[in-house]
Amino acid sequence: MIFSAQQLFSDDQAITATALSTNVIDLGVAGTPYDAVASLNQDVGKGNKIPFLAQVTEDFNNATSVEVAIETGTTTALGTVVLSETILLTDLVAGKQTVFEVLPNQLTKRYVGVRYTVVGTAPTTGKFTAGITMGNQTNVTGA
Repeated sequence: MIFSAQQLFSDDQAITATALSTNVIDLGVAGTPYDAVASLNQDVGKGNKIPFLAQVTEDFNNATSVEVAIETGTTTALGTVVLSETILLTDLVAGKQTVFEVLPNQLTKRYVGVRYTVVGTAPTTGKFTAGITMGNQTNVTGA
């Protein structure tokens, strides 16, 4: 997979408590075409498929699980979950990938990011890298 630096939500981000990704992407404001009576609707995520990947880059200790959720919102605080996956502690090891083949069509608000929700005892180790990719590797179990 190839990450774009401008479309990266987390870059080896330590997750020791529930937190938003280090970066939140601003999708911009829908404008009003010349001589139109109303602005356009925000319409991001439709059209070509936009692959997303979250990968554990450091083993987690403690915790029961971590939920990785793509959220959208009208502010950088986000708040509307559009897609999520819960990863149990036994799978929170370096190399574990959470692949959402495409970003969902519900990205109709200005900002998009990732929220990591920790369940159980707060971990003291564990990191994620997450973002929009050029494409996701499909043979993650080997050749």
